[in-house]
Amino acid sequence: MPRLKPKTKVAKAPPALIGWRERVKLPGLGIGTIVAKIDTGARSAALHAEDIVVAGRHVRFRVPINGRDHHCELPFAGVRRVKSSSGHGQTRAVVETDVQIGTHRYAIEVTLTDRADMGFAMLLGRASVRGHFVVHPGRSFIVSRTSHKAKPR
Repeated sequence: MPRLKPKTKVAKAPPALIGWRERVKLPGLGIGTIVAKIDTGARSAALHAEDIVVAGRHVRFRVPINGRDHHCELPFAGVRRVKSSSGHGQTRAVVETDVQIGTHRYAIEVTLTDRADMGFAMLLGRASVRGHFVVHPGRSFIVSRTSHKAKPR
């Protein structure tokens, strides 16, 4: 009987370190770089969107970022009941899109909501960063340092 080679484990890279806010890109939306708050107290990701319309299998919405209105359309992934930071429950449309933080790019689910009164147009909750990153609560822009400044809104 032939002898089997022992299975070798593939070393998995440890999660990268990111700050409590980072510059992110949403390539599927084509809206350029935005500053997102990384909030491990929140479960899901949220993006500021206006004029949200669910039309069959797609969601159309407008994202006002950096002084421009970006008209977007993505496949509708469903709805989710979310408790906001103020404690009020809200039903939100959910879409799936890629997020890029530094050189890391992967798919996440994002809820669409009005974040006009918030300091950041995007929030990335723990489900959006788990397995990819460890968050340093006292530092910002660790993996997304650039020479130009992206505005929070």
